[in-house]
Amino acid sequence: MKPFSVNQSCIAASGVVILFSVVFLAVVYRITGSMALVCGSIGYVGSVFLVLIGLIVWLRRQLVVFSDMFCRILDQMLDGEIEEFPAVKKDQLFDKICYRLMRLYEVLSESRIRIARERKELQELISDISHQVKTPIANLKIVNATLLEQPMERERQQEFLTACGTQIDKLDFLMQAMIKTSRLEAGVISLKKQMQTLYETLAEALGEIFLNAEKKGIQICVNCPEQLKTAHDRKWTKEAFFNLLDNAVKYTPDNGKIWIDVESWEMYAKVTIKDNGKGIAKEKQGTIFQRFYREEEVHEIEGIGIGLYLAREIITMQGGYIMVVSEVGEGAAFSVFLPYL
Repeated sequence: MKPFSVNQSCIAASGVVILFSVVFLAVVYRITGSMALVCGSIGYVGSVFLVLIGLIVWLRRQLVVFSDMFCRILDQMLDGEIEEFPAVKKDQLFDKICYRLMRLYEVLSESRIRIARERKELQELISDISHQVKTPIANLKIVNATLLEQPMERERQQEFLTACGTQIDKLDFLMQAMIKTSRLEAGVISLKKQMQTLYETLAEALGEIFLNAEKKGIQICVNCPEQLKTAHDRKWTKEAFFNLLDNAVKYTPDNGKIWIDVESWEMYAKVTIKDNGKGIAKEKQGTIFQRFYREEEVHEIEGIGIGLYLAREIITMQGGYIMVVSEVGEGAAFSVFLPYL
């Protein structure tokens, strides 16, 4: 059956009322045979009919107003130009629909903002990646062209191939760091927190930076209770500690010193990694955790500026946070706070 319009529905309702009125009057006359009674019934039926017609007209008007308001709100929602929803009474049907429209609009607005933010972050990420890979790719092209176009001795070729290997390692490190970061940000990786000792997690992180520290003659002092446990993901928390320790080794001078101190607080376990390196200026301490941020004066030191960013993301996802205290020329102390549960 085809759907009726509002006007057609009103006409159909009026027709049904008239039909039943005629049938009713015919039945009254047939039973009583009194024209006076029929005339009285006609007056009564007519009054009822007028009241019903008035009611139908009023309902139609209310429905038209409601539909116009509903369509206007929907159009404003689609255009994103709605400022506030009209005030309605609690006992009106429109209130229920308006409330759900408000919730729908809030959800759509939040989704629109989130999509815009993710698009912006993606653009920044692509820009950062293109900037970071530009230098090693350019170096590889230069070395490759030199090897192809210029004859040279085997020892010289070995030097160029070693340089190629260094640039390839840098690209590989960059890609691995970016994969870890993107997987964490996209929620592909879910951190699995378990009650386990910080001592073993720190030991695994220290094992990965020990050789570099030994090459520079850096002394590492560790003070960590062996039985202190927190709920953390060992694999990714080790990654965060490694990034902090790796930075400490990079920016600590030869024959320097690194201190690792673990304390048990009331709600958190505090892990402090302190060095006696160059330190960080106070005005730059708020930006060092940004992705790919590196200070101008340390560009000669190997790195891409993603370690601190990744460390903060890992710790934050586990309900913790990182603080830095530093003075130029007096080293830096990074404190990691991990909740027990």
